[in-house]
Amino acid sequence: MRIERLRLISGANEARGLAVIIDVFRACTTAAYVMANGAERIVPVGGLEEAFRMRRRHPDWVLMGERDGERVDGFDYDNSPFEIRDVDFEGKTVIFTTAAGTQGIVNATYADEILLGSFVTAGAIVKYVRRVQPEVLSLVAMGDSGVKPNVEDELFAEYMDDTLRGKSPDFEEMRRRIRASPSGSKFFDPNLPQYHEEDFHMALDLDRFDFILKVQMADGLRVVKRQNDLSKGRI
Repeated sequence: MRIERLRLISGANEARGLAVIIDVFRACTTAAYVMANGAERIVPVGGLEEAFRMRRRHPDWVLMGERDGERVDGFDYDNSPFEIRDVDFEGKTVIFTTAAGTQGIVNATYADEILLGSFVTAGAIVKYVRRVQPEVLSLVAMGDSGVKPNVEDELFAEYMDDTLRGKSPDFEEMRRRIRASPSGSKFFDPNLPQYHEEDFHMALDLDRFDFILKVQMADGLRVVKRQNDLSKGRI
């Protein structure tokens, strides 16, 4: 298995084999909490117009996402695990668009498989990768808005890389570095109320979930679904 370390939207375009699209703060983390709360599937989209158009066609679908870290006017929910942690999404389809994470998903058009990467599902991703043994594993750190690298996504890629090579990454040291970084400290800034302190802690709850989030095609749509029984390998 060859592990490729890529970043930003350009990296998503270059991803091959099994691609892990990484957005710790917050898209891939939020998606995990949404699925844990019972959603049937998430439909990732790139643009706001596409999201609103899809909602008009399917008024019973939930509309979720952000731009510049804030909920978009007309959306049901922000891109925040804290804000949706107690929401019952049982059986729902969620339209999801963000500035970084969903952009990576829709741009990884040459990848054979796509998983969503965040610390809350890290162990499950490692288990899946070890089982399927892809020829190429592309770790794509999406960074800030898909255009500027950030610490948390780069460290998640490092965590995955080291773990898959049999090393033992120091997660607590990674947490400390993320907390001290600009993208981590904003969650503790009272002048930035759109970033909840709880989002930071929920995003760094290592291995909270035992499922992976995998992109599939269904009804002509690219959708994200959860896969629990990792012993079955590819689906």
